[in-house]
Amino acid sequence: MVQTVAFKGRGAVSNMQGRYEVNARERFDDGWSVPGAGAGAASGNDAPPKTVVSEEFAKSILTRNNSPDIPFGVSLNPYRGCEHGCIYCFARPSHSYLGLSPGLDFESRIFAKVNAADLLRQELARPGYVPENIAIGVNTDAYQPCERDRRITREVLEVLKECQHPYGLITKSALIERDIDLIAPMAEKGLACAAITLTTLDGEIARTLEPRAAAPSRRLRAIRTLTEAGIPVSVSVAPIIPFVTEPEIERILEAAKDAGAVGAHYTILRMPWEVNPLFQQWLHTHFPDRAQRVMNRIKDIRGGKEYDSDFAKRMHGEGIWADLIRQRFTKAIKRLGMDGYTGRFSQLDGSQFRRPLVVPKPAVKPTAAAAAQMDLF
Repeated sequence: MVQTVAFKGRGAVSNMQGRYEVNARERFDDGWSVPGAGAGAASGNDAPPKTVVSEEFAKSILTRNNSPDIPFGVSLNPYRGCEHGCIYCFARPSHSYLGLSPGLDFESRIFAKVNAADLLRQELARPGYVPENIAIGVNTDAYQPCERDRRITREVLEVLKECQHPYGLITKSALIERDIDLIAPMAEKGLACAAITLTTLDGEIARTLEPRAAAPSRRLRAIRTLTEAGIPVSVSVAPIIPFVTEPEIERILEAAKDAGAVGAHYTILRMPWEVNPLFQQWLHTHFPDRAQRVMNRIKDIRGGKEYDSDFAKRMHGEGIWADLIRQRFTKAIKRLGMDGYTGRFSQLDGSQFRRPLVVPKPAVKPTAAAAAQMDLF
């Protein structure tokens, strides 16, 4: 089989098929490799995939869940796919629904929901709408690189500010600093907060683990900038990967506290569906010396399995090793005085909500025929 290698600036080392593909394809090196041929496992002759951002006219914009292990019931994602390329991302399998790969396609084929702000305005204007705290950037990062030009997240924040609607932002990008002028006034009224994901302080690990996200030092600076603007910031130490990022738990929390973070939470690596083989490919490519050790510890935390989707176990695991991580984390935040922040979203105030005054008509994506039709007169 072709040996997988890493592309610079990409997390996945292959473009493995999604679980809904009908036909299976397998690359085999017969000694006659053609540069750039195929889209399977990355080889030394393949060209690195370029990012393609496509416009999408979404039918709805708010996603609701009743998962007992998630601190919010409503979320909003301006994009599908994420150029940050984090190999551990639990959202990777969602690209299978599009007929694309959860591997390299997920981080290079991005879909921008260009009508997100209009859809949100329509939703908030419904007579029966009851305001709930909205988590922005859960499935994919709302501040990934294409947001710099697309500005869809900023348009969403403008609608939320107009309606005085509570929200929380989750990101690992310093681009969030651009929108402080919108976030800070909302935070002052108890209507906004932010969480910065900080997986590791090691720049070398971060470059392969989450290649196009902001560097760890830059995220720490973003925490300080947001905090100084009066925005409450918590740090998300997620995911914790045994023998890769796990040794840094205490150091990450100390650095976040020094930067101004008021709270913290964590999750242990979880690998649903295609994330499992993609992560293991990455692990054997970048950490071949400890790959088996990492997987053995993951099985210890997951009751002998590589993944357990049970709501009571999927975020923090079970068993002695999961308990040791919990103890380390709990003792660290208590020592640092970060245990008083009870929740990123539970402290937001929904009583100030007001419905939008102007509601746009639903945007419809023009068909090719309509675009070609000429006026009669």
